[in-house]
Amino acid sequence: MKIAVTSQNRRIITEHAGRCRNFWIFTIDDNQIIDKQLLELAKEQSFHESSVHEPHPLDDIDILITAGMGSGMVRRLARKGIKGLVSNESDPETAVSLYLKGELKAVEAHPHEGHGHDHAH
Repeated sequence: MKIAVTSQNRRIITEHAGRCRNFWIFTIDDNQIIDKQLLELAKEQSFHESSVHEPHPLDDIDILITAGMGSGMVRRLARKGIKGLVSNESDPETAVSLYLKGELKAVEAHPHEGHGHDHAH
């Protein structure tokens, strides 16, 4: 299993998953973190700038943990079989560990639709 965590500043979990370009990618085996890599995307590879109809560098993840995303982003992830979770946890590794224990407190995604987060380019 692979879990991606939005971390634009490479330290804490950041909001705006659609515009984020830095993600910690955690590889999970037997419910344990076995690898952690930073994935840095070009601006045109961010979810907001890329097409929903094209392959994306994060297509192979299973879970995306972020501090904020809209419902359009949740739907976009779901179409690729990715579960999107919004959390108030600030530390990426802590969030993944809590998720693996079934203890990560997820909050609802923002219901807004009007900022073009669900459109194709």
